Amino acid sequence: MARHDASDLAHRLGRQAEAVCRHYLSSGRREGRYWLVGDARNTPGRSMYVRLKDSAKGPAGKWTDAATGEHGDLLDVIRESCGLVDFKDVADEARTFLSMPPPEPMPAAVRQAPAPHGSPEAARRLIRMSRPILGTLVEAYLRQRGIMDVRGTRSLRFHPRCYYRPDEHSPTEVWPAMIAAVTDLNGKITGAHRTWLDPRRRDKAPLDTPRRAMGDLLGNAVRFGIGGDVMAAGEGVETVLSVQQVLPDMPMLAALSAAHLAAILFPGTLRRLYILRDNDPAGDSARDSLVERASAAGIEASVISPRLGDFNEDLRTLGIDALRSQTRMQIAPQDVARFMALAA
Repeated sequence: MARHDASDLAHRLGRQAEAVCRHYLSSGRREGRYWLVGDARNTPGRSMYVRLKDSAKGPAGKWTDAATGEHGDLLDVIRESCGLVDFKDVADEARTFLSMPPPEPMPAAVRQAPAPHGSPEAARRLIRMSRPILGTLVEAYLRQRGIMDVRGTRSLRFHPRCYYRPDEHSPTEVWPAMIAAVTDLNGKITGAHRTWLDPRRRDKAPLDTPRRAMGDLLGNAVRFGIGGDVMAAGEGVETVLSVQQVLPDMPMLAALSAAHLAAILFPGTLRRLYILRDNDPAGDSARDSLVERASAAGIEASVISPRLGDFNEDLRTLGIDALRSQTRMQIAPQDVARFMALAA
């Protein structure tokens, strides 16, 4: 959908903002100049408010979710409340609501060309088609793995129908997926990591390879927080988020594999790096390579080790208090005071 088409549809929907809200956000209600509801997925509540009339603060149809900081227009409401992914489907639904005729077919010469399979552009398109994880299967999956605090996970997204093909000779399957955005030091998306999920078990899908990456990964990572003078780096998303449960204010990154962990690029501001190693030979090799590279760059490198196979196993098996205690003993005292969450 062209940018001007999206703007026109959003403007038309804004002129009928209350009718749109009554149809797509039926769990909410009008209060004064706003429609109040739980979120854009039509959850009951009052944290999201939609402006119903143009005002000095902005046009009708704009909304903000005070609980998450998300904001958008009524096209986003249609996408979220209907569970749509592709912009074309969102536009078709909006035109149906507005009783508009379908658009003229786009000439073949100006249609968007498909992105090369597995390319950074294909990764960026996948991420654009995904949505925030709050209230989705991704949040349920993380909680199932003991990761209860999902603040600061803007790099994670949810795709309800992500394609999976076991091999080139097999038919394509469709599964929900956790999509992790891989970015470079400047925040540019260079790739994506997919974890396909089983909605019944709230666990990884029963596939031969339920995790796959695409795009340019070398040196880049899935980032949680903005890198500064101190940060932590590990392999898997769940491993890193497990440690972030007890160090919620420390910037962290997930390199997605031992080989990629050894090759991460260092921010120019970095002075101390904590390496979250997995307890296996590949983790030992990544640790040694990263310590050597960090030392050569004048960066203090310290290793934090799990008691079991990895930190998510520690969190699920030993509990958050044990993880907090063992982490406290492995980081600098000044970082305990600066980054560690106090026990509840």
